[in-house]
Amino acid sequence: MSTITKDFRMTINGKLVSTEDKSPVINPADEEVIAQVPIATKADLDHAVTSANRAYRKWSMLSVNEREEKLVAFAEALHQHREELAKLFTLEMGRPLKLALVEIDGAVATCKALSKKRLPREIVEEKEDHYIERTYTPLGVAGLIIPWNFPVSIAIRKITSALIAGNTVVAKPSPFTPLTLLRIGEITKDIFLPGVLNVVTGENELGQWMTSHPDIHKISFTGSTATGKKVMQSASLHLKRVTLELGGNDAAIVMEDANPKEIVETIFWAAFRNTAQVCVATKRLYVHEKIYDEFLTELVRFSKTIKIGNGLNPENDLGPIQNKMQFEKVKELIQVTKQSGVKIVLGGEIEDKPGYFIPVTIVDNPPEDSRVVVDEAFGPVLPVLKYSSYEEVIERANHTNYGLGGSVWGKDLELAKSIAERLDTGTVWINEAQVLSPDAPFGGHKESGMGVESSLDGIKEYTNSKTIMIRKK
Repeated sequence: MSTITKDFRMTINGKLVSTEDKSPVINPADEEVIAQVPIATKADLDHAVTSANRAYRKWSMLSVNEREEKLVAFAEALHQHREELAKLFTLEMGRPLKLALVEIDGAVATCKALSKKRLPREIVEEKEDHYIERTYTPLGVAGLIIPWNFPVSIAIRKITSALIAGNTVVAKPSPFTPLTLLRIGEITKDIFLPGVLNVVTGENELGQWMTSHPDIHKISFTGSTATGKKVMQSASLHLKRVTLELGGNDAAIVMEDANPKEIVETIFWAAFRNTAQVCVATKRLYVHEKIYDEFLTELVRFSKTIKIGNGLNPENDLGPIQNKMQFEKVKELIQVTKQSGVKIVLGGEIEDKPGYFIPVTIVDNPPEDSRVVVDEAFGPVLPVLKYSSYEEVIERANHTNYGLGGSVWGKDLELAKSIAERLDTGTVWINEAQVLSPDAPFGGHKESGMGVESSLDGIKEYTNSKTIMIRKK
């Protein structure tokens, strides 16, 4: 199917809204236009924000149990439409359909899990003559800016956290992948009070209007570090609260005692899941020199079994790069790597055919300062690097402005944990990767972000801390 006949509309104040100006949505598997979506005007955004502020008065006064009931109904609606949403997801994002279904199902589970969490009411002091209590109060309207690589799971995580805390929402999907969230807004618009959940679409200026809007009180942004800095600068005009989940250049460290045959498949997916368009993908793979050759051989062997193609074909394991801009960036990185003279042991050749397809590309022990090591590829290009000591590899892994995630692989768990504790990242996995939980906070160190998402800590990011003191006598 090259074209979707459905008319996609924004959800504002519980109603479906269209615009005269439209923006095309491209299927990355064949570069065909599959739909047109509204381009919101400044007046459209103002309407959404005004509606959200009006709805906030009622929504925030509901009990948390009442808000949970609405969010569970929201999750159930997603589940009922899971196959429709997954197909739409594959058409606009490119990921294989079987994995799109995983994202929809995961979003449903995350929504239900986060909606069960309760902000604590903490008694700080209770004496005969004095009482101190700490509570958490919602901020107001949350502006959510969603990336194109996980357009459903990240959106639902942000929406649920904001709403269960008592805020209302204006959500903006990426212009590259707006369809699934627009459809979610449509099928769930009658679950909430009008204005509680608004979905608006547009180009880059829409995000800028949101971050500088005086009546949006919180911005949660997931995207590149460069854009995150601009978001923070714009939000500072009104001292908005911000949560930033930004780029990463995650290192995986394979220890000397690891068995390459046992872990190679898991590490492959740690690096190349979602065509490596994952903020916490393994982007630098350090392997101890004693097992380096064996590991590289096994990695290339397994990589050759992976099928890449249109996500609607159930035989394919990986899809295309999501958009042309990112496709060109990855192509250029491969070209620069070739020109540098380092050895590419797999991939690197891009066919001249429709679709933004790049083969799994593995680079053999490039210099530490080469672009393929330093830059976040955000595409299926992986440098495999040799190291000789754990002190050395920890220093190399930490030598980056990023600090989102990392992983350690080996049999000596005590040693692995000691390495993990010295990595400057928000999350470190041992003998696994990209495992996220609604019960665990997720966020980055250094230029990988500010604040956390998911868990009770993530919900607190949508609140102010409030202290009440009572003199009893």
